[in-house]
Amino acid sequence: MTSKTTKKKPISEDAIKVLIAEDNAVSRKSLSSQLESLGFNVVAAAATGEEVCSLFPELKPDLIIMDIKMPKMDGIEAAKVITKHASIPIILVTGHSSETVISRAMESGVGVFAYLLKPITKKDLLPAIKVAFARHNEFQTLKSEFSDLKDALETRKLVERAKGILMKRLTIPEDEAFKLLQTQSQKENKKLKEIAETVITASRML
Repeated sequence: MTSKTTKKKPISEDAIKVLIAEDNAVSRKSLSSQLESLGFNVVAAAATGEEVCSLFPELKPDLIIMDIKMPKMDGIEAAKVITKHASIPIILVTGHSSETVISRAMESGVGVFAYLLKPITKKDLLPAIKVAFARHNEFQTLKSEFSDLKDALETRKLVERAKGILMKRLTIPEDEAFKLLQTQSQKENKKLKEIAETVITASRML
């Protein structure tokens, strides 16, 4: 019998550079292999939050995927450190779907835009990566409206709530919900924050 091997897509020069952090060696190798098989360029595989914080300035990754639970510095704390110095979309990995943990992860730093539940599969990776980049681009749009990063982060929370309302009521995907908010913002010549607040207020009356 021959052992099955994972076919890897050739890594192109313009492939998305990914920095990963996972303290479990088996999980770290598995995640790296899955990403490479999808055509991503894994520039490094760190074992701790401290290590990923020291690596990202030099490696300049396009995306960071790291576990929440790591020794010394967990993924959430590492995300806070990273986003103080650079705007990089970050995906956090968790072993359980606790709403408290996920909420803390998503709101802890401006760079945390998606999460993955263990065990990670290739079919989960691509959607999470697409969501992370889409939300990162949305946040860049929000930052252009505010000089203060704290205001931009607070607005992001409101926009996420408004998107959720539109997605549920209109049965539309996340990107379309954001486009609706943007279109209304331009049409009424108002900031996205104001449009999001209007959607949230209206939903409470229905």
